[in-house]
Parts: sequence; C-alpha cells; structure tokens
Amino acid sequence: MAGMQMAETKETALLSKWEATAARYEELNKQLLDQSVLSQPAVIHKLNKERTEIEELAHLFSTYQDLSKQLLETEQILKDPAVEAGMQKLATEEVRRLQDRLKEIEARAAELLVPKDPRDEKNTFMEIRAGTGGDEAALFAGDLLRMYVKYAEKKRLRVEIVEASETGIGGYKEVVILVEGKGAYGHLKHESGVHRVQRVPATEASGRIHTSTVTVAVMPEVDEIDVQIDPKDLRIDTFCSSGAGGQSVNTTYSAVRITHIPTGVVVTCQDERSQLKNRTKAMRTLRTRIMEAERARQEAEIAQDRRSQVGTGDRSEKIRTYNFPQNRVTDHRIGLTLHRLEQVLAGDLEELVQGLRAAREQSLAPEPR
Repeated sequence: MAGMQMAETKETALLSKWEATAARYEELNKQLLDQSVLSQPAVIHKLNKERTEIEELAHLFSTYQDLSKQLLETEQILKDPAVEAGMQKLATEEVRRLQDRLKEIEARAAELLVPKDPRDEKNTFMEIRAGTGGDEAALFAGDLLRMYVKYAEKKRLRVEIVEASETGIGGYKEVVILVEGKGAYGHLKHESGVHRVQRVPATEASGRIHTSTVTVAVMPEVDEIDVQIDPKDLRIDTFCSSGAGGQSVNTTYSAVRITHIPTGVVVTCQDERSQLKNRTKAMRTLRTRIMEAERARQEAEIAQDRRSQVGTGDRSEKIRTYNFPQNRVTDHRIGLTLHRLEQVLAGDLEELVQGLRAAREQSLAPEPR
C-alpha cells in the first residue's frame, strides 16, 4: 500500500509540474503578442528563449491530454454490455495502444523535466595530475590527455593547453587544458575523480602488472562578473618559458605566474609567446579555480545530502579502472564495463558519458506511472 501511494505521489508531482510548464508556455505566447513587449527587443529575446526551452513539453502535454480523453472514451465502450464482440476486441487493442503511447509520452516528459545544470553549456578547465605510480602514472596522465583531446574533437570542441609539467618521456606530472565550445562542461563533467590503470609498464622486465592512478578535476569556466578579484590581492611574476627537462623555449619573459594571496591559489601559463595572452589565460584559470575551491568547500559541508548515483565527483573518489591485460574499462559509479579499452583511449567515450548522464537523470527525475 505504501509503495502504491508513493508511486501515485510521484505521478501527481510529474503531472503537476508538467501542467504548470504547459500553462507557462501559453502565458509566454500571450506576452509575446503584447504591444508593450514588442517594443523591447531584449525582453522578446528572453521570452523567446524560455518559450523554446519548454515548447516540446507543452506540445507533449497537449498530446497527452488528447490521448487520455481518447483512452477514457474507449474504456467506456468496453464497459458497455451492448457492444458486440468484434467491437469489444477492437476497443481492447485500442486501449492497449493508447496506454503504451501515454507511457512513452510520460517517460519523455519525465526526462525533459529533469533539472538542467546551468553550467553544462560553459567552457571547462580540466586538470589532469599523475597520482601514485611514478613515471607510469605520468605516462597514463598523457594517455588520458590524448583521450580527452580526441573526444573533444569528436564533439567539435576546441582544446588549449594552459599549463603543463612534462616528464620528458611522453608523460605529464600535471597538465591543465581549456576546452571551449557548446556543452563542453556537460560532456566532460562526470570525468572528475581518480582514474586507475592496471598494466605492465614498458620498463618492467619481469612483466608484473602495476597499478597507478591519475586524478582528474573538471571545472566550468566562470565569468568575470561571477568572481571579483582585487588586483591588490595578486602577485604576478614573469619568467622565460621552458619545456621538458628545463630546456629553454624562448628567451623573453612571456611566461606568467599569478598568485592569489588570500586563497594561496597559484596559476602558471607559458603556452603562448605573448605575455599578455598568457596573463589573460592565467586569469581565466584563476577565476575558475577560486570559484571551484569555494564550491568544493560548500559541497563538502552537505556532501551526505547530495551524494547521487554517479558519485560526488570528488578527486579522492575512484571512478574508473582501465585494465590493459583484460582489454577492460569499468566505471565503478554505474557498474558499466566495456571490453574495448583501445577505442575508449582513442576518444570513444560516448557510451560511458551517456550511461553517466542517464544515471543522473534517473536519480533526479520524478518517475512516470
């Protein structure tokens, strides 16, 4: 009985929210015909944007109402004892068809009513750091960097290296990239956490499998207006940029290191030949790191209330294992295992991303009946 009541409550919540959205759509249509609104381009743009976002839900609700009415009328036919057997059979088939269609529409509505993360469309910074495992961890950090670059290319996103500390053997102690383009953060946000690799290092003569880790942090870029930084709180140092092993890349003081004194956050950028470009890029990174540090502090206070099926995204949480001997990738948050490691490292992350996204939607959406 309690389970049925809970299901009814969720169904009622879905219909209530859905109906309110449809009502808002009609209200927006009326506002967009109002003469006082037509003279304000900015208001028109805002209303049109909101209208477009809920248009599918409103149309679905209209279809849902029509089909529900048809179902009710067809069920009345079944209850009429005077209706002949042939008509009863047709009505039974029609009831089944209408019920199936209504379930499909409810499922789609539930999906659309999942709260959207407003940060999903933003550019994003990714920090990839070698963890335990020495050179092997650094090499795997390089593998992950290339995996994300290839995945970004498939999504038509642009990638820039902001900061890098190379090992000289194709690996990275740390690398920070900026991924720009529509939906960049939404595509990559579930990658935060500890990535574990199990493989035989090329330098291991005995053929023993080593386990190494790499930490990944994904942070949406924040706008300048979101984080106000007082220039007096900054210490800015310039120096000659250098490559792996300390070799000189150029002899001008183009590299920039910015320290935010109140928080101790330090950002270095030497990717560009221009000091101004490096400084601009470093400030973008700094704003994002300060905002991320504050967000992490706030979420840590209420972590127990906000844990979900796809994990917290905390850097200390082991989220995925890449096992080379078994050609296996396992995402521990959703229990998904793929036996195509090579393709995943070549940027084929779509099945993992979609699985994580579906798990999040399921945990947030009201359930259809």
